[in-house]
Amino acid sequence: MASEELQKDLEEVKVLLEKATRKRVRDALTAEKSKIETEIKNKMQQKSQKKAELLDNEKPAAVVAPITTGYTVKISNYGWDQSDKFVKIYITLTGVHQVPTENVQVHFTERKKVENTRWDYLTQVEKECKEKEKPSYDTETDPSEGLMNVLKKIYEDGDDDMKRTINKAWVESREKQAKGDTEF
Repeated sequence: MASEELQKDLEEVKVLLEKATRKRVRDALTAEKSKIETEIKNKMQQKSQKKAELLDNEKPAAVVAPITTGYTVKISNYGWDQSDKFVKIYITLTGVHQVPTENVQVHFTERKKVENTRWDYLTQVEKECKEKEKPSYDTETDPSEGLMNVLKKIYEDGDDDMKRTINKAWVESREKQAKGDTEF
């Protein structure tokens, strides 16, 4: 893509960013703006490098091409720690030590630790997964209904072997009830 086109894209993203009101849209546009700016910077470096190569008639024995493509990495493997005022996030990115520091960009959103509280979760997805795993205890319903709900959840989340085992136990229980062999 020509640098004029990239410049036009950048200007349009800036206009859209000024008009955007939704946080998620603003975050996406900010990330895209960073990508385009990185791409423009890389194109400029390539042009200046080509000019320098034309001026220099001698070729070195080995040429190492700089990494010129920018990309976004979704971080799914991380560690974190917290104090009363701060949250520290530890990540590992393969090969990041080989990239010049000026070529590494990090984008943080507005969701930071404002209150002096202890967090149980770092991400919304992690919170939703943990909340879904917690069984709900309703003190006003029949205890056997609560047990049935737990068994339903185990059945829904279980693999084929778990479902076969639960089905077998249920059938055997029904057969005993039909014969009158219940032991309570």
